[in-house]
Amino acid sequence: MANEPPGVIGKGIAIRGNLSGEGDLIIEGTVEGEISLKNHLTIEETGVVRADIKSERLTIRGEMSGNIEASDRVAIQANARVTSDIKAPVVVIEDGARFKGKVDMDVELPDGIL
Repeated sequence: MANEPPGVIGKGIAIRGNLSGEGDLIIEGTVEGEISLKNHLTIEETGVVRADIKSERLTIRGEMSGNIEASDRVAIQANARVTSDIKAPVVVIEDGARFKGKVDMDVELPDGIL
């Protein structure tokens, strides 16, 4: 599955319910519900997601609200609008992004550092 093209939920598509699977997914339309994806989820500039998300990696360029859990990384890009609590080891929020919520990076600090 390493070289398979990502799945796409196009601009004119609206989905309400639970999405799950393996592979990469690009959302250009609207999704409401829950998303559980093994690999990389990308919410494009035209994408609107109102869902709790669990994935390995998440890139947000559009609008997102709901809780996020990522095992690898979350990247919120410059024009994104995000209202979410995020739990991930790496969180990148670019200049210009709008973010409201909490970030939990769950980092273990070495002994002796407070």
